Amino acid sequence: MRTVVKTGTYGVMHFVVAVAVAFALTGDWRVALAVGLVEPVVQTVAYALHDRAFARWWPERPATVGAATGDHRQAALPSGAAPV
Repeated sequence: MRTVVKTGTYGVMHFVVAVAVAFALTGDWRVALAVGLVEPVVQTVAYALHDRAFARWWPERPATVGAATGDHRQAALPSGAAPV
């Protein structure tokens, strides 16, 4: 439930900031509200595209043993497997 509330409040904050910035630049509430409604949709699409591009440019490495404890030795590979 905390994550849902946090996501919702972040969305509201994002909308308010977008409207405030657009109003400060244009002085027109109609334009500011339109920007506040359209910008999150465009931002979501841009994030998805960025995420896909980033995954191609910088692929994830295999998990390491003890990553949470700071022990960064590579996990043992299955018998006959070649390292990446």
